Amino acid sequence: MTELSSANTSKDSAAGHPEDGGTLSTQRSSVQSFWSYLHAEVDPAWCTAPLAAYCFMTGFIDAISFSAVFVWCGFQTGNFAQLALALARLFETNNSSTGSLQDSSFHIADRQALVSLLTFNLGAFLGRIGDRMGPHTRIWLVLGTFIQTLFTMAAAVTIWQSGSLSIADDRGDPSWSNALSYVCLAFMSASLGCQGILGKRLNTQFTTTIVLTTVWVELVTDPKLFYHERVKTRDHKLIAAFFLFLGAFASRAILATVGASGALGVGTGVRLLITLSWLFVPGKKAQKQAS
Repeated sequence: MTELSSANTSKDSAAGHPEDGGTLSTQRSSVQSFWSYLHAEVDPAWCTAPLAAYCFMTGFIDAISFSAVFVWCGFQTGNFAQLALALARLFETNNSSTGSLQDSSFHIADRQALVSLLTFNLGAFLGRIGDRMGPHTRIWLVLGTFIQTLFTMAAAVTIWQSGSLSIADDRGDPSWSNALSYVCLAFMSASLGCQGILGKRLNTQFTTTIVLTTVWVELVTDPKLFYHERVKTRDHKLIAAFFLFLGAFASRAILATVGASGALGVGTGVRLLITLSWLFVPGKKAQKQAS
């Protein structure tokens, strides 16, 4: 009887609580499903909202840096040309007719331009991680944007610790000049460099979401520029330009009220929202099934 009772007990324990095994199996399935969802590729045709927000952040970040040191964190063409001018000054000779003396110094604006250029490219270099993970995968777009969020947050903390003023009155007297302000500028530039490569890899009308020179050229030469209907090649370029303008406008307004650290804090919050938004962008497979 004892053996029979113990056998029945072991059977009951083995067969009992079937819902526990079902719950565990469901949880595992949910985790695997979510993991697969993260590794799925998004459909670039449905990325308009986060890419427009990227353009907003370009204007937002650039307005902060330009207001303080007259350096663009995103528009590296100007910074690169500025460095060429700085090097060209080394070969100038004294001009007796004008009384000007040779200026062979590396100005603070030149140093800031160099820091911005180098760190922007370092931020873009992080895009090589995305090339391994898959540049269109949802997990990389979330991770890459979160990296931008961390860079922006670090910039807010460093400029707050530096105690620098937020707005310069004269180009010859930038309001950021101490070591921490260089670190802040570096984090801001790196965030835009990382943003640029994510936008570029998606290969949409927003291009890099940073430099709009090409966007303007393609916009005014678009064959369907004056069509009275929806045209993606035209409309998305207009959206990019509008949101960059809006970002710069909002940034300057916030900057005048709460300073650079507060404005970068707001920018950190916006970047975090963009990070989460990538989770809701439809994937390519989902679109095929829906069609």
